[in-house]
Amino acid sequence: MTTVQAKEGQRSLPQTIRDQLRDEILRGVLAPGAQLRQESLAERFGASRIPVREALRQLEAEGLVSYQLNRGAVVIAMSTGEICELLDIRAALETYAARLAVPNMAAADINAMKRILAAYDAAGSPAEWAECNRQFHLALCAPANNARLRKMIEAYCLSTTNRYPHLRMSLDTEKTEVQDDHYAIVEACKRRDVNEVVALIERHILDTKREVMAAARHAGRET
Repeated sequence: MTTVQAKEGQRSLPQTIRDQLRDEILRGVLAPGAQLRQESLAERFGASRIPVREALRQLEAEGLVSYQLNRGAVVIAMSTGEICELLDIRAALETYAARLAVPNMAAADINAMKRILAAYDAAGSPAEWAECNRQFHLALCAPANNARLRKMIEAYCLSTTNRYPHLRMSLDTEKTEVQDDHYAIVEACKRRDVNEVVALIERHILDTKREVMAAARHAGRET
């Protein structure tokens, strides 16, 4: 049994458990449909069921876990069609957020995005890329100053759609293409070019949609 200790002043025990489980979901260690039994997780992490229950609740809010009758908490499985629908919604929400955000951006906002992209460049695993991607898109919409919109982007779309493309992103060339998009978006933000930022975000997200659809077609042919 491994006891997980939260770092004092940094993360609570539920957050530590949540982060570990999120990482395993993003890396595919916990596959879609896998059951997350509270008693087993409590024993694994050397904790009571209370922090485990809170960690699972947070993962449910992120769209990574759902509760099913007679099964309890399970890792969410989504079809290609469902992922693509969410990507369409995400494109609409993020481009709207950009129209609100870009005029409000200050140097601190640009610098925050640059720091996230630097961490993205240094990251070495799909799970790390997914987390950096999430942070970047949330930082991009933060200056919109619309908490409900940000919550919709994060909880309803971003956390759910984020993991599937990144599970397939194992090649440096693919990582580079995504980062090129991100850097182009930041440069357009620096120029306060709202229309360019909107166009870049829409293309960026819809390119992901095309990659998801292509991966599904090729997987079908292989099977």
